[in-house]
Amino acid sequence: MTQEVCEEEDGGNHGHSWKIITKTDIDYENDQHVYLVDHAWTYRIQTARNQLKTIPGLLNRMASLMDISMDNDGAGNGASAPSTGPTGDDLIDLVLDNMWCFNQTYRLGHMTFGSEESMPIWYIMDEFGSRIQHSDDPTFRMAPFFHISQETVFSLLWPLKSCDQGEEVTRNYVEGVTDPLVRRSRLLPWIPDDMTHIIDYKQQEPDESYFLSYKTDELLPEEFSEDCGQIPSDRNLRVFTDSHTIKQYLTDGRFEMVDDLESADIIWFNKHFKDFRSFCENMPRKLINQFPCECVITTKDLFAVVARRVSHHGNGPSWLPITYNLQTELPQFVSYFQTRQKQSRDNHWICKPWNLARGLGHHVTNNLNHIVRLPDTGPKVACKYLEDSVLFDRPNIGKVKIDIGYIVMLSSVQPLKAYIHQTGWYRFANKPFSLDHLDDYEKHFTVMNYVESQQLLHQVGHSQFVEQFEMQYPDFPWCHIERDIHKMVREFLQAASSEAPPRGLAHSPQSRAVYGVNVMLKWSTDLTGKRSIEPVLIECNYCPDLTRCCKHEPDTYNDIFSTLFLDDIKGRPISVL
Repeated sequence: MTQEVCEEEDGGNHGHSWKIITKTDIDYENDQHVYLVDHAWTYRIQTARNQLKTIPGLLNRMASLMDISMDNDGAGNGASAPSTGPTGDDLIDLVLDNMWCFNQTYRLGHMTFGSEESMPIWYIMDEFGSRIQHSDDPTFRMAPFFHISQETVFSLLWPLKSCDQGEEVTRNYVEGVTDPLVRRSRLLPWIPDDMTHIIDYKQQEPDESYFLSYKTDELLPEEFSEDCGQIPSDRNLRVFTDSHTIKQYLTDGRFEMVDDLESADIIWFNKHFKDFRSFCENMPRKLINQFPCECVITTKDLFAVVARRVSHHGNGPSWLPITYNLQTELPQFVSYFQTRQKQSRDNHWICKPWNLARGLGHHVTNNLNHIVRLPDTGPKVACKYLEDSVLFDRPNIGKVKIDIGYIVMLSSVQPLKAYIHQTGWYRFANKPFSLDHLDDYEKHFTVMNYVESQQLLHQVGHSQFVEQFEMQYPDFPWCHIERDIHKMVREFLQAASSEAPPRGLAHSPQSRAVYGVNVMLKWSTDLTGKRSIEPVLIECNYCPDLTRCCKHEPDTYNDIFSTLFLDDIKGRPISVL
């Protein structure tokens, strides 16, 4: 049906150009013209390097398929393996860098959302499939196909129009993308393009329709009665919850558990609640652990939009990493990335799904081709990676990344009334930090609860951490850093409550909430060259899992409930924001 054709470019001095052509006439109405294409390599990002190291022949095959050689600095899309050139880790790095011109992706839709099994699967087609070139007016279409009985995936190729003998087989690499600038951005891995003079990379807050898209099925009260949110003060408060951790650790005698909603004063759900209108109308004297429109602080794209409202010297806050929405701001991001590249500025980025935690679906990279391919797997944000973060010296390991989790309690939006638990929760990477091997999870991430590793989960209590930190950085008292962290979190909440819904948090006398905020520390240098430590707000998570916290600090939920529902922080490790 087809054959591969290899053409030398520029007299053979700059590699090869491959294409697939038809050997016979093809009638697209003939249903016999459906073809199977094998996949040469299927993997998930976190396993790619190890597979290239351990699967016999895989590394050489991928290098050959990508035409990697020292002569062209690893670029190209031909298939002849060089007789000399990079080997070992250098060759692996070149394959991992070049594979974004060849990668395709799918996910298994029947897996539980948010599980590791539901994460995108990447694959590279065989030499035939990988050499089918792009066209805006393609002759063929291709899609992955899961064969249930064989439990295997291959790709189907079929014609979109009739083709004459010798006509090229092409496909559209960016199907469904119609916006011209987005299309140019998505095609960068195959069609290099300088977008620095095409579009301004400055960001604007999206219009109200964007915020409304998150309010699906969420109903806000039209008005509040006088007794709305008034709970009894002459008896213990009754709590209904679906949280086993709360049932185990809420031991304050002023609260008691009940098994039905009707008799409860406080309802605490781990799942999202939407119908605040009916709740207000039918249960006005009950409280719930969620605020309407809290997605503006808990989804990563809106989190950045809200945080940018804070102004430091006419710019966005210094505590927010530069963040672009790859779904709505991809051309602007490309322009900004290429501008930084021309200025020889650091260009490492961390790309995250809007609504997943634990590092799932996260990518650290300085490869623009890598980043512009990620929207294929769903909405992402690209955040500037901290290349100069404050590190923590772990015994027998070295200086590693750290992040700090804080429990933030919100009891009112109008007026703003918020608290923060003074105990931080410290998480550490398992390997010394360096800006290489960006796919190494244990070097660049700190959530180790779910990682199978010979390295044990490193846990340090609050007072122990503060003591060790001040020994390592004696010029930077922790109380000063903590003060800056509290100021940063308050600024963020003020920004989130400064706009009416759907642009901001909605006021509700029936609402109380707990959020988990993740903080990192970075080095900052002023005009005189003086170095200082600044906090960075990484994200804000809905209803954080506090099971591990409670194992080390059994009074955690007693502190939370006393603060949110009794306004009692006396003698508790709670600070007012």
